[in-house]
Amino acid sequence: MMFLTKAQTKLMEEILVGFTKFLVLLVSLYFFICSLSFLSTGFKIAGGKNIGVFFEKSDLLSNPVVAVMLGVLVTVLVQSSSTSTSILVGLVAAGAPVSRIIPMVLGANIGTSVTNTVVAITQMGDKDQFRRAFSCATVHDMFNWLSVIVFTTAECSTHFLETLTSYLVENMNFNSSMSNPDILKTITKPLINLIIQLDSKVLEAWAENNTEYSNVSTILKPGCSKQTCSYLLAYLGEESGILSDTYIGLILVIFSLVLMCSCLFSIVKILNSLIGGKVMDIIKKVVNSDLPYVPWLTGYVAMAVGAILTFLLQSSSVFTSTLTPLAGAGLVTLERAYPLTLGSNIGTTTTSILASLAADGERQKPALQIALVHLFFNLSGILVFYCIPFMRFPITMAAKLGNTTADHPWFAILYLVLMFFLLPITTFGLSLLGPLALYSVLAILVSVGLAISTLSLLQAYYPTYLPVTLLTWAFLPLPLRSLDPYDRLFSIMCGCCSRKQPNDEEIGIQEESHESTENLIYNSPIIKKSATVTYLAPSLPKDLESVMCQSLIMHNDLEDLES
Repeated sequence: MMFLTKAQTKLMEEILVGFTKFLVLLVSLYFFICSLSFLSTGFKIAGGKNIGVFFEKSDLLSNPVVAVMLGVLVTVLVQSSSTSTSILVGLVAAGAPVSRIIPMVLGANIGTSVTNTVVAITQMGDKDQFRRAFSCATVHDMFNWLSVIVFTTAECSTHFLETLTSYLVENMNFNSSMSNPDILKTITKPLINLIIQLDSKVLEAWAENNTEYSNVSTILKPGCSKQTCSYLLAYLGEESGILSDTYIGLILVIFSLVLMCSCLFSIVKILNSLIGGKVMDIIKKVVNSDLPYVPWLTGYVAMAVGAILTFLLQSSSVFTSTLTPLAGAGLVTLERAYPLTLGSNIGTTTTSILASLAADGERQKPALQIALVHLFFNLSGILVFYCIPFMRFPITMAAKLGNTTADHPWFAILYLVLMFFLLPITTFGLSLLGPLALYSVLAILVSVGLAISTLSLLQAYYPTYLPVTLLTWAFLPLPLRSLDPYDRLFSIMCGCCSRKQPNDEEIGIQEESHESTENLIYNSPIIKKSATVTYLAPSLPKDLESVMCQSLIMHNDLEDLES
């Protein structure tokens, strides 16, 4: 019989524990990806027939601002750029002008980034981790918003995207047998089909206001016989006469968020335990270091990696949402995450391009043109906001937003609700009142934004040109220049959404201690004796010991001078 030494036994235990942790990590990652699918499916079910409401008045699409916001809202609701692109292709095939649909395609680019923002918010527990994760998630938002603002304006003025893609489509051979490598769907579909099954044709028909499906009341696939149902939520759906699609969607969204939080917690903990300090430092150096001899090429290689991985996964949301916790753990820096995210934007366009090449009949050309618009829009954004180094504003903006949300966590939820829901819905509502109301509000917001930006630039770079009053923002009331006054309000409403603030008793003790220390310091005979030496202090030192040390040094200096 063979006996293992103590060292060999310890080694075997470490290998077994490490292997078990690795398996748990893979399982957690699998369920994390499934939770993203459940989240997008929940949004689709909850949106349901409401999506078609946004397309009932097609004349609204002539306003590019409204079209962009509709693109954002529809993609947020269906949580799939492929689905939203299919809806837009259907509108073009039904006779909608391509020029009206292009702003919606640009808006759809924004809507896809809501998932990784939700993932970042689930990491709110740790301040530093939350700062890094939220910065990584929102660098995608910043790029998309800046690109949409710039290129929607350029498209309305020059129609360069429409002209370029129209020329390419007219001179392209459509014979193609390429197909998507649906690796991710193959892995996750068995579990998802046990929980929920959708009829995507119904969703697209509702969005296009197809009268053939006007009497269909549910997006869920029929799956119940007299005794059993083929998937879990069919027992609760309209087919069983229990809950409507809206409630089913909300249940699925809540379930997906709980599952996502649990998986993220498990992933982060296991990564921290598997990857020790030295190993983590090595990974950081390898992932975040530049290529030798050609450091300027590093970002473009990262972009290619992001595009290839997204093409293989067939989901930009999964890729960027997986990147977010890695950034939160400190494995990927914001500067490296930015080109990876841009590559993901390119990779996700391949899905719609391949799908359009395989389309049939009258949908083929409009499908390809919409897909190419999406591609060239992302390429144009990369040319401006990455290839020109000093134009990489999204990194700075995301880092500042990450710092803000780390200090004021409630602001992250406000940002999510405002940017992805309230802003698009408010814009759509104002458009119903007429162009005058919409453009009046827009003009006010743009004017305020320009005024704040101009004053901030002058304060930072040309302060001599400003009067003393405008050198800082102190002339504004505190609630208009700081988020601190809102912290207590949100801490009362939701303690988890605000960092802990000292209570009144603690503040009183601190003030009393501060006052006592101040009296002791300034009534001290040592300091009075040392008062002949000029000493300028910007503020009262934090503790008595440091003051006494300073006083003793000054006293000794005075004796040296007298001697």
